Amino acid sequence: MLLDEAHVSRAARRLNLSQPAVSSALQRCRHLLGDELLDRGRGTMHRTPRADALRGPLKSLLAGVQDLIDPAEVPLAELQRVLRVTAADLPIAMIAEPLLENLERMAPHVSVVFQPWHGAAAAASALRNGDTDIAISVFGRVEEEIERRTLLEETYVVAMRRDHPAARGFDLDAWLAWPHVVVSGQGEMRTPLDAQLAAIGCQRQVGLVVPAFQLVPGLLARTSLLALLPAHSLRWHQHDALLAVTPPIPITGFPLQIAWHSRQSADRGLRHVISMIETLFVEMV
Repeated sequence: MLLDEAHVSRAARRLNLSQPAVSSALQRCRHLLGDELLDRGRGTMHRTPRADALRGPLKSLLAGVQDLIDPAEVPLAELQRVLRVTAADLPIAMIAEPLLENLERMAPHVSVVFQPWHGAAAAASALRNGDTDIAISVFGRVEEEIERRTLLEETYVVAMRRDHPAARGFDLDAWLAWPHVVVSGQGEMRTPLDAQLAAIGCQRQVGLVVPAFQLVPGLLARTSLLALLPAHSLRWHQHDALLAVTPPIPITGFPLQIAWHSRQSADRGLRHVISMIETLFVEMV
């Protein structure tokens, strides 16, 4: 708890202990591990590198101890749990309402905290450290302790307003003649598409970078921008003013996956939410 909060008073409140008792426990841990664990700087405390390295393994150990001490499974309707789900804006928009409706009926004491997605590496790190419980992301190679299932196999389309000049006789030249909008939660203008275009001696103009897919359909409908978008995202928006066409060059899609840490595989609430999200994606696609 201390390593999660990096704050003695907040950890004491969560543990229902006095601040002196938690401070004393911190001192004992410092002596035992030979590390400050929490350093004070500019009025706040920060985890040391050793503390950051310990967070994930400690959570795994504590989860195992909990299973030994209290193996009985609490009924879903009585389970009190906070689950943190890391995902981009579009998956959140797709699942939030039906997921919360289901939890209200089936598990009314389970709360969900949606957290922003900052890339696959950050999502995998958050799962390892216990900063998030579930991640919906495009993952590359990750450790065996992170379990994954594929929600859907995504392909790409080029989207534009229906009366866009590029729609007539759409080809590579028409695609590159107009500025593109790029979605990047990190504000990056270049994507793998730019490297693919450079390999064939081509280049595109990026006219706008936005942090969320939700912003794109409205922008396309009112401007001359084009966008390379996941096909399911455009299908879900059902924007009548937009046209989707096949990209003029082959572009590899990607598997959208749901992931969690293996130490939580026995968690009743987590299993229920994962199952519900999988069902929602099957119904939507």
